[in-house]
Amino acid sequence: MIQPTLLLKEQAYRAIKERILSGQYPPGRFLAERYLAGDLGMSKTPVKAALERLEHEGLISVSPQQGIVVRSMSVSEIADQYEIRVVLESYTVRTLSGRLTADNERRLRANLASQKMWTPQDGVEAIVALDAEYHQLYVEFLGNQEIRRVMNQLREKMSLVISTVFQTHPSRAESSYQEHVEIAEAVISGDGSLASKLIAAHLEYGKRLILSRRES
Repeated sequence: MIQPTLLLKEQAYRAIKERILSGQYPPGRFLAERYLAGDLGMSKTPVKAALERLEHEGLISVSPQQGIVVRSMSVSEIADQYEIRVVLESYTVRTLSGRLTADNERRLRANLASQKMWTPQDGVEAIVALDAEYHQLYVEFLGNQEIRRVMNQLREKMSLVISTVFQTHPSRAESSYQEHVEIAEAVISGDGSLASKLIAAHLEYGKRLILSRRES
């Protein structure tokens, strides 16, 4: 049985994270435990636990001098994290190509079907979640637990960046879906070299979109 305190911690975490990813709490905004507790209608205890988790994920920074601030990742941080993803995900799809089980393929196509049905009315959070699931499926299918651990950490740290891409470039959802389909077909058909090139180009384009906005 889930303890009420644990449930409240999870609710606080999800609510604050959703507000950050949606832009309700934008980068640079100062947050206070008392304010958040009042906004969420709960005590400061679960809020404090949620903030510790969000700090670990890199979405906020907490210091005695500044307090709690929603983080804005630097250009170099974003570039570095995309570069790591390119290396790991290129290796993952290349290794997986031609090796997917029938269930693997079914789950991959189900995700793509959901991406195709997405509309702006569904909200940015929905497409960000589907995008995350798509990329995580390959890592799950590969079964390398170290790659999975690193990718999960990277994804959490980059969640705000990825959300910003879809918010500032609404058409990216459609082009991203088309690229996802091409990558999936290459993996399913067993063309590892093509799959690797396609996912690298996919990630590089996403990086250019967010960095062009930061540098302008």
